[in-house]
Amino acid sequence: MTLKKGQRALVLTSGGVDSSTALALAVDRLGADHVTALSIQYGQKHDKEIQAAKAVSAHYGVEQLFLDLTPIFAYSDCALLKGSDQAIPEESYADQIEKTEGKKPVSTYVPFRNGLFLSSAASIALSKDCDVILYGAHADDAAGFAYPDCSSAFNDAMNRAIYEGSGHQLEIYAPFVDRDKAGVVKLGLELGVPYELTWSCYEGGDEPCGKCGTCIDRAAAFAANGVADPALQKSRKKEK
Repeated sequence: MTLKKGQRALVLTSGGVDSSTALALAVDRLGADHVTALSIQYGQKHDKEIQAAKAVSAHYGVEQLFLDLTPIFAYSDCALLKGSDQAIPEESYADQIEKTEGKKPVSTYVPFRNGLFLSSAASIALSKDCDVILYGAHADDAAGFAYPDCSSAFNDAMNRAIYEGSGHQLEIYAPFVDRDKAGVVKLGLELGVPYELTWSCYEGGDEPCGKCGTCIDRAAAFAANGVADPALQKSRKKEK
């Protein structure tokens, strides 16, 4: 689908590269006054991504809403959550997928997170008279069942459910679902996304760890576009 002037959009924003690019795309196509950002807490071990989401939303001057779904994940042992004693893997997604043989999600998969996010967002979007929900799922995340709720099949199924369940009032749009992360960054650079404000690392330190799957994935995406990661450049300037 394509975004059309006059539509209102709700964008799921985590403060990372993909969701920030989705937000930029929505603002570019529809205008800031037609876009609402929704940031969701789910029991993360740190709040760095929420703080980044606030900074990016403020940059674009869009309305930002917050939702806390932490209790739903209280029974999960996902490595990203506060209640887990699992260490976050310090290796690429490709290496993690090799270990699982592509038969199950990686340890940083939060159980059906995107399904819950989109369902919750649908209720809010309808209440806010929105026509479409955007989220930043991309093809790399869906590879090898690492994050199955980022796949095209999942997106199509959720879109059908939300479209029918809303009386054909609301759709979901994953503009990057068939694009790799390097492609997302390419578009973001064209749109002027303030990547220096974003946060992707699974750890909550002062600086990105550079070792977790998402740090490795992010570094490769910027390198593929022949540019340094603006967030890392910002960190180095602070050190000086």
